Amino acid sequence: MESKSAEWVAKHLVMAARLLDDEPELAFQHALAASRRGGRMAPVREAVGLTAYSAGHYGEALREFRTFRRISGSNVHLPVMVDCERGLGRPERALEMAKSEDAAELDAAGKVELAIVVSGARADLGQNEAAVSALEIPQLDRNRAFSFSPRLFRAYADALQAVGRGAEADDWRRQARVAENALGVGDFAEPEIIDLGEDEVPEKPPRPSRHADRALPANTEQPGEEQPDEGQPAEMEATAEEADLSESGEAAAAESGLVAGEPTAESAGSNEVQEEPSKGTPASDD
Repeated sequence: MESKSAEWVAKHLVMAARLLDDEPELAFQHALAASRRGGRMAPVREAVGLTAYSAGHYGEALREFRTFRRISGSNVHLPVMVDCERGLGRPERALEMAKSEDAAELDAAGKVELAIVVSGARADLGQNEAAVSALEIPQLDRNRAFSFSPRLFRAYADALQAVGRGAEADDWRRQARVAENALGVGDFAEPEIIDLGEDEVPEKPPRPSRHADRALPANTEQPGEEQPDEGQPAEMEATAEEADLSESGEAAAAESGLVAGEPTAESAGSNEVQEEPSKGTPASDD
């Protein structure tokens, strides 16, 4: 199959599966659309059969299941095929099909479904006692619960009710609820929780550093670091000035408030050095 056709078939099969429980007729139409390009594929014919059965188109469903069995060699849908015969108003043919050798290949769940259908066919024919007997199979064990047990127990209860064994019917209905409770299905199923997305977690503000309030040493200035503003404490200004001075003595001058090469008037008066008279120049008599 070409990739374009495969994509077409896949999309219709997905829609058929999504709509099967709520809108079986629309699901059937999607399955039919998929069969127009993928009719030779067993899963496609299976989808058409299941959707047709759910929509009540028993003739189409029976035909599709037969095609599926021919392509795949599987008898997994034999109970549904028997029920299609019932739906078409042919309970005798349904019972005949249920006795075929193919029924021996069914697993435990398939055998339970077939027994329920056979019981219904017997009831359609007015054979209510035979309908009860059809359900008395090894899987009808009130002390053990399987996925098929609640459905089997209720079918047996309905069959008992039809023959006037109401007390036993009520007991089996209670047992069906016990099985559902043990399996966690039906009224005891946990609700499905759908996560619509992750919750937005507010960002936490950055934690201040333990050393944020400490003045940086003079020799730790980082490249591109901004100089302190005029409104900063005097200690920070002095530290910045020390960092800008060279190591040739300008740092010491900065600490004392001096600027290199420009002595103050106070220092000129107290530390003035008298020049030695030049040779050959007489000293002043003053």
